[in-house]
Amino acid sequence: MTIQKRLWDLVVLAIVVFATAFATAPWFAFRALKAAAQYEDVQAISELVDFPAVRRSLTAQLNETAPAAAPAEPPSIWRDPLNVFKRAIEPIAPPEPKVDRYLTVAGLSALTRGYAPGAAPPPARPATATDRVKAAVAGPHPTIAYWDPNRVRIAIKRPGRPAQATVFTFRRGKLFEWRLVHVRLPADER
Repeated sequence: MTIQKRLWDLVVLAIVVFATAFATAPWFAFRALKAAAQYEDVQAISELVDFPAVRRSLTAQLNETAPAAAPAEPPSIWRDPLNVFKRAIEPIAPPEPKVDRYLTVAGLSALTRGYAPGAAPPPARPATATDRVKAAVAGPHPTIAYWDPNRVRIAIKRPGRPAQATVFTFRRGKLFEWRLVHVRLPADER
């Protein structure tokens, strides 16, 4: 073999390795998010998740009121005096946002494992190598629902309910940097 042939083979190999790394980087970002949530690594989670964007997406899905519905007119003291006094003594504090339970470390850990926040069993810590292999094979496994060079959607099915899936949308920032920007919940959770 000549040096020119070896150099050409090296260039082709470098292109193949680069293309493979570029195509699989979102999957590795999802795996990194799952591991960071499982081991409660807050610093890694903050680097992998765009919290304002994810909060906006979840708020839109969990909003109970229809956006087009007009707010009800407050009661009048002349027409309904009892409701006026009832409204005056009600607590003014707004209810706790439903989004917060999804954006905690435990909530992200449950979502990446395929469960709803608060419904996930504690993660099992396999002791032996065979237990680790069984846990890896058991699933649920993330699948790529959509891929393009700048945006990837990864779906993870609910254990026991394969028709329902949580979809994570990652957006590329730099060449190999992917961040979570959207979470689409199954229809029964919205």
